[in-house]
Amino acid sequence: MELCVPNVPCCIIPIPIPTNSSPSSSSHPLTPSLLLLPTSLTNHPLLSINNTMDHPHKKPTICKASSTVKGHHTTTPAAHDDDDVIERIGSVKRVTNETNVEVELNLDGVGSPDSSTGIPFLDHMLDQLASHGLFDVHVKAVGDTHIDDHHTNEDVGLAIGTALLNALGDRKGINRFGDFTAPLDEALVHVTLDLSGRPHLSYDLQIPTERVGTYDTQLVEHFFQSVVNTSGMTLHIRQLAGKNSHHIIEATFKAFARALRQAIEYDPRRRGTVPSSKGVLSRS
Repeated sequence: MELCVPNVPCCIIPIPIPTNSSPSSSSHPLTPSLLLLPTSLTNHPLLSINNTMDHPHKKPTICKASSTVKGHHTTTPAAHDDDDVIERIGSVKRVTNETNVEVELNLDGVGSPDSSTGIPFLDHMLDQLASHGLFDVHVKAVGDTHIDDHHTNEDVGLAIGTALLNALGDRKGINRFGDFTAPLDEALVHVTLDLSGRPHLSYDLQIPTERVGTYDTQLVEHFFQSVVNTSGMTLHIRQLAGKNSHHIIEATFKAFARALRQAIEYDPRRRGTVPSSKGVLSRS
């Protein structure tokens, strides 16, 4: 009997098949080791030939495209997993006759604090923002604190808000809303925020003393108003309980950090779209 092979271009593909070593096997076992296929089939979508024989455990390479510019996140992937690394960083340098402020804010950081504002209590609060928001918050400020802390406190808030604005970019794919209530001993503070692009602050803290250390407690509201104005954020702060001024203010910064962390994180169901029925979130 003759074996007829069609006159078409072919390729030979090795297919190792183990020889049956059982004593009951035939003395002449069939051990085919070559497969003759027309070349037109080697690219068939149901066949996966390339590299599978040489690398049987090799996983397919999945390419992900994203682009970031320092200070502005230009592209948001449709989905995020543990392998995605997207840095959203805002850097700001603000210089006036009263202050010189530099801020770098990494929203996808590890909670690294490095603040030196010349106002020790404000540095302590910025450390809370970094630690509980898991942001890298690096602030360097020199100001006319020999007069008072007002200008430095304000300009640090303005610079942080601007850095947040730049780091958020087009705000595609984020949760947008954040809500958190933080206790600190007897104090309890509730913070709700919306990264809406519309600046608004509702502030309701009853801080019983005029100062914590050398820090004027009136500056707490002024700090958050500055952040709101430049970031385009709607922010509501409510004190639910508290008697100790330090505890009330620190609970506020912790609640703000956690609410902001919630708002800037990605919603996997949104798949990279803007979280607004208008289709855009902009700083108005």
